[in-house]
Amino acid sequence: QVQLVESGGGLVQAGGSLRLSCAASGRAFSSPLMGWFRQAPGNEREFVARIGWSGGLTYYADSVKGRFTISRDNAKNTVNLYLQMNSLKPEDTAVYYCAAGRYSTGVPLASDYWGQGTQVTVSS
Repeated sequence: QVQLVESGGGLVQAGGSLRLSCAASGRAFSSPLMGWFRQAPGNEREFVARIGWSGGLTYYADSVKGRFTISRDNAKNTVNLYLQMNSLKPEDTAVYYCAAGRYSTGVPLASDYWGQGTQVTVSS
């Protein structure tokens, strides 16, 4: 069974910080890549950041580069994925989704598994 469970969302003022977490188990655990996407109301889901199995191969969307940091902690049968978000802006407001997947030509992360999402709201 595949499980990706996000936590850590909430309401924060512009300029503040939040840390999102995602606990991955099951087949998602063995995925080569994990990452974060987000979807704001009326917009398509967009890529935010990804990371490789050993913690390398990090890659960020231009809109979050220098403000967000992705990391992971590999335990025996689970993976904890994190997204540290600093200097938050109102335009960062979205539902943030944890994803696990693989390499694919033309995309930073081809997702096979998704979490249920966690809301991040940044007030101005």
